[in-house]
Amino acid sequence: MPDALLVATGTVALAEIGDKTQLLALLLAARFRKPWPIIAGILVATLLNHALAAWMGQLAAGWLTPQVLRWVVAASFIGIALWTLKPDQLDDDERLPLRGAFIATTIAFFIAEMGDKTQVATVLLAAKYASLWQVVAGTTAGMLLANVPVVALGSRFAARLPLKAARIAAACVFLALGAWAALSGVGG
Repeated sequence: MPDALLVATGTVALAEIGDKTQLLALLLAARFRKPWPIIAGILVATLLNHALAAWMGQLAAGWLTPQVLRWVVAASFIGIALWTLKPDQLDDDERLPLRGAFIATTIAFFIAEMGDKTQVATVLLAAKYASLWQVVAGTTAGMLLANVPVVALGSRFAARLPLKAARIAAACVFLALGAWAALSGVGG
C-alpha cells in the first residue's frame, strides 16, 4: 500500500511549510550553523514523535466503529485544513536549550511537535491506513522535505518562500483528504 507512504509524505511536507517547527529549524540553523546535527535531530525527534502519534492513531481506529472513525477522520482533516491557514509563529520569549546542536534540536523539535498539526495529521493518517511503518516513514520524510532546505540554505531560502500560497495548498490537501475520508470511509 504505497498510497499511505505517498499521502503521508505529501501531506506533512505541505503542512510543514510555514509551521512553527520550520521556523524553529531556521532559528536552530542560524544559532548553531551546523546543518548535519540539526538535520539528524529533526530526524530522531520526528521518528519518535510520529511513531507515538501513529500508534495512538491505530489504537483509536481499533476503539471506534468504522462509521464513527470515518466521520472523526473527515472532520479532523477539515479542521486541520482550517488550522493550516493560520500562520504559526515562535514566541518571542521561547528559548532554545543551551546543549549541542543535535540534542537541542531533538528536544526542541519533539516538544514543538506535541499537539502540532503535523502530529495530529499523523494520528489521523495512522487511523486511516493500516501500515503504521509507511505512515511514520512518510510523515518523517515529509518533515525532512520541508525542513532540510531551510536548515541547509538558512534565511535566504525562507525569505523567498511563498508561505501564504503554501498554506493555502496545504489547506486544500487536508480539505481533499477530509472529503475523501467522508466519501470513501476509513480502513485498509
